[in-house]
Amino acid sequence: MNHRIAAPLLLVTLALLCVSAFANAEPLQDTGTTPSHDGVNFYVSADAESNGNGTASSPFQNLTQARDGIRAARKSGELKPNQSVTVQIEPGVYRLDASFHLAAEDGGTAEAPVVYRASQPGSVRIRGSIELSPAAFSAVADDAIRSQLDETVRNKILVCDVSTEDRTAFPPLKTAFRGVPNAPWLYVNRHPKPLARWPNLDTPEQGWASFSKAIDSGLAEPDSTDTTRRKPRGGSFEFDDPRPARWNLEAGVWLQGYWTHDWYDEVIRIASYDPANKVIKLAAPHNYGIMAGTWGAAKRRFFAFNTLAELDSPGEWYLDRSAGKLYYYPESDFANAFVELATLDQPLFRIDNTKHVKFQGLALEYGHGDGIVMKRAEAIEIAGCVIANLARGGISIDGSDNTVRSCDLYNLGTGGVSLNGGDRKSLTPANNRAINNHIHHYGLFQRSYAPGIGVHGCGQIVTNNCIHDAPHNAIQYGGNEHRFERNEIYRVVMETGDSGAFYTGRDWTSQGNVLRHNYIHDLGGGDSTHVNTMGVYLDDCDSGDTIEGNVFLRAGRAIMIGGGRDNRIVNNLVIDCPIGMHLDSRGMTWKQWNSPTDKSWQLERKANEMNYQEPPWSNRYPTLAVIMDDSPREPLHNEFNRNIFVNCAKQVWNFDANVKKVLAKLQVSDNVVLNTHGAAEGIAMAPEIDGFNNVIGTDQEPIVIGFASEDETALTQIDDTRVRAAVPSFQPIPFDTIGLTKDAYRRVIP
Repeated sequence: MNHRIAAPLLLVTLALLCVSAFANAEPLQDTGTTPSHDGVNFYVSADAESNGNGTASSPFQNLTQARDGIRAARKSGELKPNQSVTVQIEPGVYRLDASFHLAAEDGGTAEAPVVYRASQPGSVRIRGSIELSPAAFSAVADDAIRSQLDETVRNKILVCDVSTEDRTAFPPLKTAFRGVPNAPWLYVNRHPKPLARWPNLDTPEQGWASFSKAIDSGLAEPDSTDTTRRKPRGGSFEFDDPRPARWNLEAGVWLQGYWTHDWYDEVIRIASYDPANKVIKLAAPHNYGIMAGTWGAAKRRFFAFNTLAELDSPGEWYLDRSAGKLYYYPESDFANAFVELATLDQPLFRIDNTKHVKFQGLALEYGHGDGIVMKRAEAIEIAGCVIANLARGGISIDGSDNTVRSCDLYNLGTGGVSLNGGDRKSLTPANNRAINNHIHHYGLFQRSYAPGIGVHGCGQIVTNNCIHDAPHNAIQYGGNEHRFERNEIYRVVMETGDSGAFYTGRDWTSQGNVLRHNYIHDLGGGDSTHVNTMGVYLDDCDSGDTIEGNVFLRAGRAIMIGGGRDNRIVNNLVIDCPIGMHLDSRGMTWKQWNSPTDKSWQLERKANEMNYQEPPWSNRYPTLAVIMDDSPREPLHNEFNRNIFVNCAKQVWNFDANVKKVLAKLQVSDNVVLNTHGAAEGIAMAPEIDGFNNVIGTDQEPIVIGFASEDETALTQIDDTRVRAAVPSFQPIPFDTIGLTKDAYRRVIP
């Protein structure tokens, strides 16, 4: 388990939990990574001559040559169908100007796989970038450029010509986009660098400017007498700060903002600025309008970027895309810096309709696309690899029986790992797996709905991952029969609102998913006022999930069910969360719950598409099969049993008036609410309701529940008879099995 947050001594996990996360961890078995005795070896070296034949003495230069060598050997008969192939890759940097592509002919079999292996794990670096020498940077001499720079820094800015023989210009940024800007992107000393921006990242507001008055939302007004307002247009807002007057709008300045909702960001170019009235007008409409029905804070946030005038903080850069000139404000010791400019906007690896291939110990990095994209893939294993410093996502999998194991994924523009496959109608599982991966610092460009792990389809497995440091979700899922077990999640949902570490929503048919024995802690603002962040969020009538045996610590509103049904909330431990549990009745009060005109809801239509009233659905989900005859708008058949709530600051449970009316139709029993020291204020107790027991300690006889040491690894045992008597059926949570573990590919826990 990854423990990087010091916890107050007061907080510890339950005495029914166990000791150190790693003390007894057993390495996983190496799953078939050794080729058979009659396998064939090919060799690759970045320093090889161009005419190598793939032998140890005359290796290939790159992976494409190795792939083609395997094809040729199979065609000639030198390589038999029952022979495994291992491509031994020597240390070095291997640069790509197009995706490394594997097709159906490049796969193996279960008994004879094709293995691409680093001879020294981590030493094979596959890059979609060009290296820039610090010596190629020089002081800015052009007076026209210098005049645009702040006089306090203009002598510190360096410039490098990044135009090439086949490209003198880079494509301009789009007028509006969500997510990844056009290539390239700059990385220095293995970290992505920010485009020149305002406010800077080190400001008190953490790099955000704000406004509170919209002039024009930009939304279409169908009944307007002004024909130009009947369709969407760029909105405008009042910004009471003279800073925009410094910017060269003709050259282009873009704003990335949460324009209406705290869960949807977008980048839009500035069209104009009126300094007299202090109004910024945007060049394209925003999907939700400008301040058009805000969820969350009344103020809206944005930052400006891609303007030379704001190149004023060490680490920032700016690219003159037409001239191919890159300007950089260097940090210390730039002469010895490692500088990469990511240019390849294709996936580094593309795998189509391929079976039984393994990638071991490789580092895929510095690209402006995805790391690995797999479609119709079967039994592909990615093990012990590093996927980092990419503008898009890490690994995208569509297929069955594929595995991402013990990989490190970080500094990603969008999400980490995506799993998709299986057949929902027949409930056939895909058995794709994400196991023991460390995923962090993602969502750097697309700030929302770019999760650490995204799961769709049927029957994916997500276990023992550590996910942290991101603006939005850790795990976002939909579909059926997925398992999420023993994952540690922290410092996510750090920038967004109305969102959760685990998130799913708006679908009755997303059934059979199990969230068990996960540790979710230190989310969002991390204090008692932060109740718009959830640990697990089943949004908009999502139904049929099991949330069992999880630990929530400082996790905002720990468990939120937005009007859904058939959810089991059992045996969870909730510590120091402002609100422990939430169930509302939005299906009963929101008109769009089943509206045929709202494509994103249409709950009954989605169910009909799955033939939900026929086997196997009617057998597997019997209450769903009869939902239209069973008060479909009510949040029925939810179960809340054997949960322990410790020192909730605001509310133990939040049930609205309609929920209270149907409580008799729910299963609520054996839940315990603890006030460990008997605080008179600041700790909520459960109001009188069947199924909740209050237990109160004192300063003289406190209830000892919490972490016994600041690193949260040593756990006390619960010997408190008051708690054991109140919930004798509470099952031990195997805390020592949660999070990253050592195995054949992960020798050290970070």
